[in-house]
Amino acid sequence: EVNHKTEYIRDFKTSKPNEKWTTDVSEFKAPGGNLYLSPIMDMYDGYIISYDISTHPDFTQTKRMIDKAFEQYPNLEGLIFHSDQGWQYQMKPYQQLLKEKGIKQSFSRKGNCMDNSLMENFFGIMKNEMYYDHEFKSLDELRKAMEEYILYYNTERINIKRKGLSPLQFRQQSLSQLQINA
Repeated sequence: EVNHKTEYIRDFKTSKPNEKWTTDVSEFKAPGGNLYLSPIMDMYDGYIISYDISTHPDFTQTKRMIDKAFEQYPNLEGLIFHSDQGWQYQMKPYQQLLKEKGIKQSFSRKGNCMDNSLMENFFGIMKNEMYYDHEFKSLDELRKAMEEYILYYNTERINIKRKGLSPLQFRQQSLSQLQINA
């Protein structure tokens, strides 16, 4: 059952970093088992804020991912955090973590993936560019490829929407503009 205190916020436009984030979990198969990627993406610039790769998609993974994000950005008051209705995002401890930081949670109604469509798009790009058509020999090899891809995506993969910049370059440019205008 959906927590009625959770807001449904359908405005996905952002004007600055750390205004709206999105998250989800995706499965990657390899010999020896599966790996699950749980990232947080800033909807402003597509930057992967933090992520966790695990052999089990459990709440511990979600907690590690969010703790990494909170270490980088301790003040997130007013942030809107989008996800689907995954069980981990409906858990009281998860909702409490967000509430303590002043973060508003927004997740899609059942059967509607709008709140995490940007994350789903990222998974599609990642799997097309580094996963499909590649045979990984082990979970360690797959994990390393995933970590390298996220670093590449954040620091090198350019995009027309970001004016030909990588997510990190666009983010740094935006943050420096915010400081100049402050």
